[in-house]
Amino acid sequence: MLASRRRLRVITTAVALSCSVAGLSACGSRADSGSSASSGSGGSAAAAPAGSAAASTDTGSSAASSGGSSAAASTGSDASGSAAAGGTTADYKTGLKIAFLPKQVNNPYFTVADGGGKAAVAELKGTYKETGPSDASASSQVSYINTLSQQGENVIATSANDPNAICGALKQAKSAGAKIVTYDSDTTPSCRDVFINQATPQGLADVEIKMMSDEIGGKGKIAILSATPNATNQNAWIALMKADLKKPENSGMQLVTVAYGNDDDQTSFQKTQGLLQSYPDLKGIISPTTVGIAAAARYLSGSKYKGKVQLTGLGTPNQMRQFVKDGTVKEFALWDPAQLGYLAAYAGAALASGTITGKQGESFSAGKLGSRTIGADGVVILGPPTVFQASNIDQFKF
Repeated sequence: MLASRRRLRVITTAVALSCSVAGLSACGSRADSGSSASSGSGGSAAAAPAGSAAASTDTGSSAASSGGSSAAASTGSDASGSAAAGGTTADYKTGLKIAFLPKQVNNPYFTVADGGGKAAVAELKGTYKETGPSDASASSQVSYINTLSQQGENVIATSANDPNAICGALKQAKSAGAKIVTYDSDTTPSCRDVFINQATPQGLADVEIKMMSDEIGGKGKIAILSATPNATNQNAWIALMKADLKKPENSGMQLVTVAYGNDDDQTSFQKTQGLLQSYPDLKGIISPTTVGIAAAARYLSGSKYKGKVQLTGLGTPNQMRQFVKDGTVKEFALWDPAQLGYLAAYAGAALASGTITGKQGESFSAGKLGSRTIGADGVVILGPPTVFQASNIDQFKF
């Protein structure tokens, strides 16, 4: 088991050195889950739709200029090509209006991701804005897309709550002149220009199943605690995890159910409790969502199941540190979300400047992340995930 974990760490440590305290604090990382605060200079914030509790942040080029730290290793897209192949940042227009529309503004993961975008926009001498709903329901982003389009944003970067619900609004925004970048969670390819993916879906599925297998000895009943039923990225990972479980080496593990916490802390907490009541012989839970894994860890840490039911999935070090140190969680994985937002902003600037159109094979300069090449269906891959354990978690501050 130790040998297999060493091999996994060798594969996944390519991005480990990118997460310095200074680099991430400049990207706006924080532990609280409230609405984003405004900083720097800027014009008027995007008006939230009527009845919304969401916040908007609008900052100009005076914002912090240090970005998504060092380059992550690339899987499926070229991070090492020459900048000349896709132009340089000097070719990008200044003064671009780049808006970030996350799944929800009170999600700590998106606070970090969008903070990376904010840093990139500052480097690009543009105007940054963040706005969005306070819940992650399927259609909650539509009115925000319409508002951003009406306000003349050059780039709209969004993480889709539903692949279809926002498609019409995104197409209208494209027709009005906005460049559309999806990050973290994709929409239908025809509705955007490029998609910035965290890692390959297969790579994420493989690492989560591998961690769970190691933790429960490859045998026993397991459950998945997901976000929303319509989340594009979650569903892709779950489908691939189910396929992995059919492989001979994983035949001893049985997936009993997939539960949905709707990316809400309290709902995810209650769903964890419900899973253990319904399946008292459950050996492990995989939660491929930062909200879900933190809520599940909180429940397990104060229950009789601590140390008996294993938990893994995708989480941030700041959320999970206490649960790793108290023995509730042995290991989990994630990419650097600040770099994801940083790369999304640079892709948007390249699109808005006419450097790329979103076609496969085009390359562009992504600041501190180097040159990136667009893959099939307009997808750009950030890099492989990092596995966090007690031995390395204190090296990361996001």
